[in-house]
Amino acid sequence: MDTRAFSPYPGTPAESRPVVPKGPRTLPRIKVLIVGNEPELVAIWARSLARAGCAITHVLSQDEAIAALQHRAYHVVILDLSLSPGSALAVADFAGYRWPDARVIPVTSSTFFSDGSVFQHIANACTSIGKDTPADDIAAIVEHYGTQR
Repeated sequence: MDTRAFSPYPGTPAESRPVVPKGPRTLPRIKVLIVGNEPELVAIWARSLARAGCAITHVLSQDEAIAALQHRAYHVVILDLSLSPGSALAVADFAGYRWPDARVIPVTSSTFFSDGSVFQHIANACTSIGKDTPADDIAAIVEHYGTQR
């Protein structure tokens, strides 16, 4: 009787076989810019995305967002449409100009854009979500759109 363990890679040295990661699933290193002025809510999103392996930058205003976008490319921009001070649409415009491949995820607490018009105003919007969206769902959305490069 053969006592050797079954290998799906017969005749291949163990060190050249693919490594299957163990433990929790992690996202590829997706760079995410979160633009919002509700620190508690943004902290929840940031923790969930960081646990998933994303590189997070959080800013509180339009000026800070523009400065961040001038110096670094982001795969995904999570943008609170009720941004104050400043304009969330100006941030989305600049993101689309500076980094055309960046995906923008507008976040809203109102039904103002529920008709889909947000996609007419933000050219690189990939989806729109409510502020009450669970953090783990946001991480899944970021994974989906952030890996489409």
